[in-house]
Amino acid sequence: QVQLVESGGGLVQAGGSLRLSCAASGRTFGGYVMAWFRQAPGKEREFVAAIIWNGGSTNYADSVKGRFTISRDRTTNTIFLQMNSLKPEDTAVYYCAADLRITMLRSANQYDSWGQGTQVTVSS
Repeated sequence: QVQLVESGGGLVQAGGSLRLSCAASGRTFGGYVMAWFRQAPGKEREFVAAIIWNGGSTNYADSVKGRFTISRDRTTNTIFLQMNSLKPEDTAVYYCAADLRITMLRSANQYDSWGQGTQVTVSS
């Protein structure tokens, strides 16, 4: 069973940076897609970024492209989300997700494994 634990959220001023981490355990992750989603109050959960575990290919939502970077450390089974130039509209709970068979990596319904989430608040 895959377990995902996020950390690194917090309060930051607009223009600042945060680095989120997601510690993954429970199996080997070859072939997995690992992703970050976020959910703001009153809104649906939305895709932020994804990475293919083996090859390291990445995919980003247009709203974060050029500001956020997803990466993984295969030695520690950790996924990172480096967030720069943060905006108030980036405020949300950020979730790490993982699954082995993904056909639409931007769709939250495709992922079976989720972390508990970490709050990111960006003040103006």
